[in-house]
Order: sequence, then structure tokens, then C-alpha cells
Amino acid sequence: MGIRDTLYQIDGQGYGTYRQIRGIHRLDEFQLSVDKVQVDPYAPASLMRVILPSGVVDLPNELIDDPAGRVATSDFLTRRFAQAIRKGSSVSIGTPGQQVLQRSSVVIGQNTVEARIAVDLPAAGRRIRGRQAAQILTEELPHIVANSLKFQHLNAQALADHVSLYRDQEYLRGVLAANRLVGFVGDGSILPRRSGDSDTPLADEAVPFFAPETLRVSFQLPSGRTVTGMGIHEGVTVIVGGGYHGKSTLLGALSRGVYPHISGDGREWVITRADAVNIRAEDGRAVTGVDISPYISGLPSGADTTSFSTTNASGSTSQAANLVEALEAGATALLIDEDTSATNFMIRDDRMKQLVAAEKEPIKPFIDRVRPLLTERGVSTVLVAGGSGAFFEVADHVIALDEYVPVDVTSRAHDIAGKHPVADNSRRLASVFSHEAPQRIPLTHGMGAQGKKKPATARGRSVIQFGRERVELSAVAQLIDPAQTAAIAFAMDRIAEQLDGQVSLVEAITALLAKVENEGLEVLSPHHGHPGHLALPRRQEIHSAINRYRHLQLSS
Repeated sequence: MGIRDTLYQIDGQGYGTYRQIRGIHRLDEFQLSVDKVQVDPYAPASLMRVILPSGVVDLPNELIDDPAGRVATSDFLTRRFAQAIRKGSSVSIGTPGQQVLQRSSVVIGQNTVEARIAVDLPAAGRRIRGRQAAQILTEELPHIVANSLKFQHLNAQALADHVSLYRDQEYLRGVLAANRLVGFVGDGSILPRRSGDSDTPLADEAVPFFAPETLRVSFQLPSGRTVTGMGIHEGVTVIVGGGYHGKSTLLGALSRGVYPHISGDGREWVITRADAVNIRAEDGRAVTGVDISPYISGLPSGADTTSFSTTNASGSTSQAANLVEALEAGATALLIDEDTSATNFMIRDDRMKQLVAAEKEPIKPFIDRVRPLLTERGVSTVLVAGGSGAFFEVADHVIALDEYVPVDVTSRAHDIAGKHPVADNSRRLASVFSHEAPQRIPLTHGMGAQGKKKPATARGRSVIQFGRERVELSAVAQLIDPAQTAAIAFAMDRIAEQLDGQVSLVEAITALLAKVENEGLEVLSPHHGHPGHLALPRRQEIHSAINRYRHLQLSS
């Protein structure tokens, strides 16, 4: 009996009878695998896979003969599938944003192409609407598939351009370090967004970005095109300017530049090292066993800052922990905005030093650590400073934003710093990082969760439910997609399973990401068949989630 006949037969029965359609069904030129059926009309949607033979899809081999091409092609097909779904439909495949991410939504295999979809099976109260379900699955769905997954019905040039752009972006990201750059902002980029809650570009009134001549660099890309723009060099770069002139907008674009962007976003050529991390203060977060002693020591409470733990961090201790954890996760570049920083973590002026003796101040301000971070650890910093010129004398480059137009003001800033030097600059150059931070090794049950009977679950972009504990990620600025958060939730479960009291947190995350690279995002999911709508997170955001879990336990 076909799926249409089954749905007609169970029409009007109790909702649980939908379970009869689980399994694989033949529809036109594809198979439909119904992997998970929702238990009632109010439960999460049913999970299904559309499986087409590669010959039916007929993608040109030159588009999918490398990992980058497969990621970009899968992203293109996902977007076309989403566009082909009529408004109000119960079919969904996720909603990709402005960034191109590796996703579980469309997977291009050796012999098949799979689209992983969710379907809200219709009901009248708690009764099955079988005839409507049959119309969705046997009429609407084949139409969507034909128009979005078969190459003959796609815009071939748009697909080729999408793949070429992604390959070029990833090539450029890959050569930044060899060119001693931490970032690049292409000429003509549109950095402002439409609004604070929108990631789409501002319309006609936006000022295009053009590099100062002194900072202009060019790259020849695999596609044959040449891009020219501003290079953000290794070292300490300070971004200054009046309020609302584009300082934070530039830093925000660099923060998102760790991901490729779609054509028309305006930030296609804002490319940042893949490991760059946005650092900010985060009052109230949990911290477990982090060595923040290079930045904070001698606390009046007597707390050990070489292995600092708290369930309620202050602005300064949270920012110190965020910085140290970023380095543990492999960051070679830090992105910092004074507007989201703890002032006492960043600077301490001469007047305050005269009033409060140095031995009474446990915080070693970041201004005294930014050069040693570079010289001893090879870590660069890009810093937005709107209210203080204290960082001028430690900066390698100073860029001023004047109505969104960048100007190289390094010489002028250094002249100002020379005329108004600090009383003692030696502390800013002194050796700080004489020892490597110890590896943090979770206990065998170091991520055990009370009352945890179900897999960890994402609640939108910014929350993971891990047992009874909510892991709050709203301050993790480079986590951009709920599908990434869903992947991190499953990753936390997989990592918890690995812990044996011997493997470090870094080693556990590295091993899991290597498995994902070899076997796909599916290895994160506890479900067979459809893994859920997942997108690949960076290791930095996986670290961030585990670090914010309040019951993390480490070996001493």
C-alpha cells in the first residue's frame, strides 16, 4: 500500500496512528523516508528525508568535486528548497541566514542527494487529517523537490557563482596568516545593517567602505578575480572615531567575518581569521577552573585565580575568563569593543593609581597585557576605543572612522602618545606569560547533569537545555544560527560520553570535530536517519557552551 492510500485509510483516526507511515516510500523520482513521527499535533514536527539518485539531480561534477564546493552547493540547494515552499506550508527545511554554513539540511553523497525536512502533519483537534497530509506529501512535496533539487530546473549561473564566491572567500581566509593579516575588508563593502535586530544590509544610504591607501592590499583569487581592500595586520590595531561613525560596525563586521557571506550581503569580502574571537564582559556567567592570574590576582577574598571558579562572575573576572578560554580554544586574534568591556579590566589611569596603591589593585589592566600577548603568545588584538587614547602607545595601527570612512591616523596617534607618555611604560612590555595555562581535564562524569533523561536541546540561538540546567549563550557574539546551537547541544552530549578523567577539554572537542569532518554532522545526533536541522559551529563556540555549564567538574 502506498503512502497516499495509507493516509486516506487512517483519515479521522487518533493522531498517534500517523506512526503507520514510518518507513520508506517511493514518490515519483525519489524516496521519502519518514524517520520520526510527531506524537501529537503540538509536538515538534515530523522528520523526513527526500532521497534522490545523483543521476536524477545531475549536478555538474566541477561544482562538487571538493569539500568547499559541496558545502556551497548544499547551501544553494537548501535556499532554493526553502524558496520553493509556498507561504503557510507545513513543510520546512530550516532558514539559512546571510552566512554560508555547512548544514545537515541537504547532503550530497556519492550516489544520492538527501534533503532533510520537517513536516507538521495536519490534524483536526487530535484527529488525523489524512487527505490533507496526502496532498502535502504526494503533490506539494514532489513539486518542491523538482523545482529546487534537480539541476535542470535551477539557475545554473547563479549556482556556479555561489560556489565560486564561497571557494574564493575560503581561499582568502586561508592565506591571511601567510600574509600576516588577521582580517581583510574589501573595497565597496556595505557594513551597516538595516537595524539592530536585522542581519541584512542597510539600503541606499549606507556608505561603501574603501581602504586608506596606506593599508590597501590586493589578492588574486582562484576564480581569476582580484579583490582590493584594507588589510588588518597582525599586532595591535585600535579603531577610533566619534560616536555613531562606524567603529563598532566595523568590528562587528570583522566578528562575523569568520564566516562566508552570500552575494548581496555587503560583507562578502569581509574576511577574518577563522579562529578570531569576540571578547566582552559577561556579568553573572559561570567560570570553572580558569587560570586568570595574568590579569587578576591577589583577590581580597583569597580566591585562587590560577584555577578560578565562580557561579557569578563580575565584569572583570568574566572578561578575563573569556579571554583565557578563547586562547585555550586556539584564538590567534581577539576582537574587543570598549562599549562591551569592563572598564577596570581594560585600563587604569594615573590618577587612580595615585589614589589606590598598586598593591591594593588585583586587576592587571589589559593595556599592560596586550603587547605581551602579541610578543609572547602571537595573539593579535583589534580594539575599538572611543573614550580613551590610552592604547595609542601600544598600537601598531590606529584607524579612525569618520562618517564610516576609514583613515590611517597611526602617525598622529603615536605623536600624541609621545607628547603625553605614561609614567612607567615598562610594565606594558614586561614578560607576563612565563608559563602555559594548565590543560583543563574534566572528571569522568564532569559533565553529568542532574535529571538528564533526554538529549541536550537548543532553545533558539542563545539557550541550551542540558538536563535541568539552562546554558545561557546570549553573550557569545559569534554564534549566529539556531542550527549551530542545536549542533552544540548534541556536541555537549557526545563530549560528555568521551570524558574519562584523562582527556582534556581541548582534546575532546578536537576529536569530535575530526569525526564530524570525516563523517558529517550526523555523528552529533542521537537520532537515526534525519539528524535534525544542524549547522557546523566553530570549536570556539563549543568551548563557550561547555565553559558556561555551571556544573562542569575538573580534575585537580
